[in-house]
Amino acid sequence: MTAPTPAAPTPTALHDRVLEWYAGHARDLPWRRPDASPWGIFVSEVMLQQTPVARVEPVWREWMARWPTPADLAAAPPGEAVRAWGRLGYPRRALRLHAAAGAMTSRHHGRVPDTEAALLTLPGVGAYTAAAVATFAFGVRTTVVDTNVRRVLARVVTGAQYPAVSPTRSELAMAQELVPDDPPLASRWSVAVMELGALVCTARSPRCADCPVAQLCAWRAAGHPAYTGPPRRGQAWHGTDRMVRGALLAVLRASDEPVDEVALQDVAAAAGQRERCLDSLVADGLVEPLSHGRYRLPGGPEAT
Repeated sequence: MTAPTPAAPTPTALHDRVLEWYAGHARDLPWRRPDASPWGIFVSEVMLQQTPVARVEPVWREWMARWPTPADLAAAPPGEAVRAWGRLGYPRRALRLHAAAGAMTSRHHGRVPDTEAALLTLPGVGAYTAAAVATFAFGVRTTVVDTNVRRVLARVVTGAQYPAVSPTRSELAMAQELVPDDPPLASRWSVAVMELGALVCTARSPRCADCPVAQLCAWRAAGHPAYTGPPRRGQAWHGTDRMVRGALLAVLRASDEPVDEVALQDVAAAAGQRERCLDSLVADGLVEPLSHGRYRLPGGPEAT
């Protein structure tokens, strides 16, 4: 006989347990500290997209030391943002950060906008980033839904191992209903449930024994039923165009001068793949072609 599914946990019960857990287990991250600037929080949110905290933190510290305000970054060539991005992956985010810094400098007096609507007007800023910056930097009550939040709510509230591939209206409505009414509490709830997903309710090996809401979890009560939706495939890396693009950028980042095409020939065994990836980097604005088969990061110096 199948055990009955428990009633959905009340928002108050979830809030109390998750917030109490967060108070004792939250990671000490520089962009979460009281002295973190809105710009520092903005930079962290862009860097953290699809990138683990351990990789982001040292790069974030270097960026904030070098470009502590939007105007500082806007004054630098965009290629320097790409260079400083290092191996975080998805380097177009560096260009979007540079463009957003320019927009903040020219349209917002060098400051990060303090509303979701204004944040959404910045280059490269989508709904998640606008909501996250609004609540974490300015205490706005809003709904922040990332991969970790979606997974926690799918398990605890709906009893599914994983959420749908893309957020549904009902899922977003559920997340919105769970946000506390009090703005400071809402901001803390958003970061707390995100942290729970990152540290305990993880994708592959959830630590249910350490979960503060295990007794309220519909997925646990149902016996941890397996996911039955579309296949969830991880992203390949070795030999892919993403890998080759990263290797090409690494060569350009390592040089203060434009790089001759000959210096790029060892990046990929297949010339066709190398040329395709180089063309895509040019199309994305991450690389500038020069005369005589030379390349540089955008806005960099000509050869001496």
